[in-house]
Amino acid sequence: MIFLTALSLFWIMISASRGGQWGAWMPSSISAFEGTCVSIPCRFSFPDELRPAVVHGVWYFNSPYPKNYPPVVFKSRTQVVHESFQGRSRLLGDLGLRNCTLLLSNLSPELGGKYYFRGDLGGYNQYTFSEHSVLDIINTPNIVVPPEVMAGTEVEVSCMVPDNCPELHPELSWLGHEGLGEPTVLGRLREEEGTWVQVSLLHFVPTRETNGHRLGCQASFPNTTLQFEGYASLDIKYPPVIVEINSTVEAIEGSHVSLFCGADSNPPPLLTWMRDGTVLREAVAESLSLEVDEVTPAEDGVYLCLAENTYGQDNRTVELSVMYAPWKPMVNGTVVAVEGETVSILCSTQSNPDPILTIFKEKQILATVIYESELQLELPAVTPEDDGEYWCVAENQYGQRATAFNLSVEFAPVILLESHCAAARDTVQCLCVVKANPEPSVAFELPLRNVTVNETEREFVYSERSGLLLTSILTLRGQAQAPPRVICTSHNLYGTKSLELPFQGAHRLMWAKIGPVGAVVAFAILIAIVCYITQTRRKKNVTESPSFSGGDNPPVVFSSDFRISGAPEKYESERRLGSERRLLGLRGEPPELDLSYSHSDLGKRPTKDSYTLTEASRVC
Repeated sequence: MIFLTALSLFWIMISASRGGQWGAWMPSSISAFEGTCVSIPCRFSFPDELRPAVVHGVWYFNSPYPKNYPPVVFKSRTQVVHESFQGRSRLLGDLGLRNCTLLLSNLSPELGGKYYFRGDLGGYNQYTFSEHSVLDIINTPNIVVPPEVMAGTEVEVSCMVPDNCPELHPELSWLGHEGLGEPTVLGRLREEEGTWVQVSLLHFVPTRETNGHRLGCQASFPNTTLQFEGYASLDIKYPPVIVEINSTVEAIEGSHVSLFCGADSNPPPLLTWMRDGTVLREAVAESLSLEVDEVTPAEDGVYLCLAENTYGQDNRTVELSVMYAPWKPMVNGTVVAVEGETVSILCSTQSNPDPILTIFKEKQILATVIYESELQLELPAVTPEDDGEYWCVAENQYGQRATAFNLSVEFAPVILLESHCAAARDTVQCLCVVKANPEPSVAFELPLRNVTVNETEREFVYSERSGLLLTSILTLRGQAQAPPRVICTSHNLYGTKSLELPFQGAHRLMWAKIGPVGAVVAFAILIAIVCYITQTRRKKNVTESPSFSGGDNPPVVFSSDFRISGAPEKYESERRLGSERRLLGLRGEPPELDLSYSHSDLGKRPTKDSYTLTEASRVC
């Protein structure tokens, strides 16, 4: 096998030296002892059409690119190298024969790293090969122990050290091998990538007693003081054996019971106390106790101590005789359901004798069985009223145990009838109470203002959840005299519900009367004044021109903007703007809404065209 490997490597090196394309071969990794030397074998090739008169080369450390200014290990043109490699590097190969083998001497830890070779054929014919070799500087031999060493099975342990220094060759010896066997030295072997190792073998049959034995290997170099040692502890695997356990135990309810089990194995066993296939306690340890304080009938039965590891197992049993009360019931069923679905809940326990099982909610019994270990509850077409906490109770003459569980029913939002709007001083508060699961989102819409306020806008909306109820309150400042229409909309993943909130309080009637009715009354009074002036002039037979002169009475003008007599236009505009802001109860620029009229109450608003007294008289 070694001969075939060496032959294949020799063929690769010959093929590389024949040329063809840019390429290089060297071991991807190589190791050597600190203070010795190392020879890094290297071959390279270049295109056949290049026929250089002289071939040069450069070895770089830790970087293949000259522009990064890596440390120069060896350079055939100038012999100038980095200070770390002065007197340490030498080219063993002949670059003309495409051999770039490098020798490094007097190795120290800082020389460990990557080594790159760059071919220089002159001019632009230079090439840095991506192939590189990683040098590892070591100071301990490598003891190779099989991953699994079982007692009673022969094992082979080897000591391997690098032998890549042509000037120094190591010698191997075993330490602490007495009573295990005599070593066999294989000598110098070639590895797959062309590196060399010295190998020594030790064959022996391990036992339980040799577990943890410390075995060493020493590498020394003749005619030097260099000496390196390495150690490995033998990890002998063997299956567990139970060495101690209780005999049959009889106990009275309320007394203390201790069951003990001990075993020997490597690796340490997983000790498990079991009853009827149920694990009661387990741990990775050499011994394990099962303590039962104030023993109850629930601990009655045959107990098994099982010791096991990867290599085998052992078990012993002990019987404990007691009558016992029911175990804590186990509930396995649907706990989250959508409104209308069928829910099935299974409650099970174990006792001796068999118990009475009961499922109830809020002190109301929903299902029960006598002397059975399982009880199933069916709830067809669940409703939100089925949401809540349930209890499963198991009991017999020796005791009672219970388990609580929750059923969550999810459904679309429902806006409750207590939702409304009400005025308080200069504000309007709108209350929207929603029942839903999961928690819904709530938004308030003011359709006449084209405004929607979400519950996330904490400045205007306060929300609080209690159980399935979500209460949201919208506060509008300056809206008491003219409260707007408010629609509450609630949504979750099961649906959406909207409701226009009714307005409660005396301010609604006052606004309805003063707002639209006041505007109509004011308009009627102005028409009456015009009619009176017209009739008075006819009686005096005063001939009026189609238009009035500027020095007499100016024309009476009507527009959609009502102004207080004598008030400046600028003051009037600011007053209306402030009124709109108070109505909205929001900050920033008010929306472009004309709040002076109500279309539903006043009908079509008057245009901005002015009427003269003559035209108004025609109305009279």
